[in-house]
Amino acid sequence: MLKIAEKEDVPVAAELAGMLWPHHSREELEGELLSFIESGGMVFLWMEEGNPVAFAQCGIRTDYVEGTHGGAIGYLEGIFVLEKFRRRGIGKVLLTACEEWAKEQGCEEFASDTELDNAEGLSFHSGAGFYEANRIVCFVKNL
Repeated sequence: MLKIAEKEDVPVAAELAGMLWPHHSREELEGELLSFIESGGMVFLWMEEGNPVAFAQCGIRTDYVEGTHGGAIGYLEGIFVLEKFRRRGIGKVLLTACEEWAKEQGCEEFASDTELDNAEGLSFHSGAGFYEANRIVCFVKNL
């Protein structure tokens, strides 16, 4: 069952987000998700027998988004489905909810990203109708 995450759902959403982004602490993710929701972003949960098994985080980006025409762009910030619940269409339902939400916000384009070595993420995005806009390698150097 699809559920819009409320502030009280942040701890369970952060638990799922920690599986997607394990390099962040639970406290850090809780703070980021709470701030994201409070600033108008959307987090959806998928519930099975009352337990959260997946989440999707989507927002609106107004800065440059690779491959888009500019303006307000709906953006899939993250999506994760527990492994034993994958390949059941849950990710597609979550993505569709994010896309519909973005349309309601006036967006005409929807974008996302994934790491170059994330084969599952690349497969999910291409299977969901996204097309690849670009591949980049980012560099940093200490001064």
